[in-house]
Amino acid sequence: MSRRETPGLSRRDVLKKSGTAVAATGLANLVLPRAYAAQDSATHIALVGCGGRGTGAAANALENKSGPTKLVAMADVFEDRLNSSYEGIKGGFENQVDVPADRRFLGFDAYKSAMDALRPGDVVILTTPVAFRWVHYAYAIERGLNVFMEKPVTTDGPSTRRLLELNEKAKAKNLKVGVGLMCRHCDARGELFNRIQDGQIGDQILLRAYRIAGPTASAFSERNPGGMSDLAYQIRRFHSFLWLSGGAFSDFLIHNIDECCWMKNDWPVEAKGFGGRHYRNDYIDQNFDSYTVEYTFADGTKMMLEGRCMSGCHNEFATYVHGTKGSAIVSTSGHVPARSRIYKGQRFDKDELVWEFGRNEPNPYQLEWDHLIQAIKDDTPYNEVERGAKASLVTAMGRFACHTGQVVTYDQMLNQKDEFAPQVGELASIDGESPLKPNEDGSYPIPMPGIKRDREY
Repeated sequence: MSRRETPGLSRRDVLKKSGTAVAATGLANLVLPRAYAAQDSATHIALVGCGGRGTGAAANALENKSGPTKLVAMADVFEDRLNSSYEGIKGGFENQVDVPADRRFLGFDAYKSAMDALRPGDVVILTTPVAFRWVHYAYAIERGLNVFMEKPVTTDGPSTRRLLELNEKAKAKNLKVGVGLMCRHCDARGELFNRIQDGQIGDQILLRAYRIAGPTASAFSERNPGGMSDLAYQIRRFHSFLWLSGGAFSDFLIHNIDECCWMKNDWPVEAKGFGGRHYRNDYIDQNFDSYTVEYTFADGTKMMLEGRCMSGCHNEFATYVHGTKGSAIVSTSGHVPARSRIYKGQRFDKDELVWEFGRNEPNPYQLEWDHLIQAIKDDTPYNEVERGAKASLVTAMGRFACHTGQVVTYDQMLNQKDEFAPQVGELASIDGESPLKPNEDGSYPIPMPGIKRDREY
């Protein structure tokens, strides 16, 4: 395997090195000298949002093949997560981590301090729950920073419009911005896309995407056990709450949706969906257990999406495309390796295989960082926000259709007035009030299709 094909240090590898969280000490109050000098040619990195995805993104940033990088600042609202992330990244990249105690920032305004530790042209990683994305992006633009932001980038129409408006300022400043839809950087999927666009499976007539598995991440939550505010609990369990993440639907299914739209080279204009909550036990999150969405493109082509988080059921994590001359497997089982291939029939029979990528696949999580840093180094145009915003909006459109029981168009979703958390930028304390209030019994309002038709809860 060549250096280019080496997946590099994974998020799991980094987290294994983290051990237990480091206890806070009086060193946090000392003013320490800056360890980096003006002549330092490395691209400096700040990490805002130190959960698992942020830790993994920082590892990919430090592992990139396009130029030297150094982590110099970190920010989070939870000290244990910040410390655990720091120890994990430090353990994997000791010579590239220079984050003394006075550059590890806590609180809702910590993102400003972390970005202020950078120079214009450096990179900030935005991997908090998506509710905070536009707030942090606005400050990054103001500071003249290049950005990597995790998907999804928006959860509803108003936040999508706001992010697109902000992005015009980023483009005017020639800022480079990557979005964590890393499958778009996959070599295997990329070659399949070219072959599909060249007509090798004929006209597309159906796309199918599946992410059906057991309970995932923090999508299933019981009542707040106490000892923390509702706001802190919700952020800890952000996949459970629509205002923070768009729920399991937006956070998990966006990859499958986006790679389908990539293969179609278009965005759906309409969605209708179904889903429900089943044997919920004591879970109080806002998610459905199963989702089915029929997306329609402008030419009438259908895309079927199936999502489920239930134990004991058939699992599948894959995407397929059917055409008039054949069919294709976009991805086989998860994000990597994709093992993309083309068949002359519709059944994916081995004896009807026409083409397969058939080579070692570089890790797309790493490739997206190689491409971003290379664009910064070469000063070439690089901004994935518009595509990321459209993918996020199409995902939200399907979620909204399922949660309300209504047929929803792209334009309706983009121009909707209701916003989950317009006041998110005003949050000041982790012990303050949340935009989402629990019911008296500690549960939360849930989608009720056909009853709540204009809002999701």
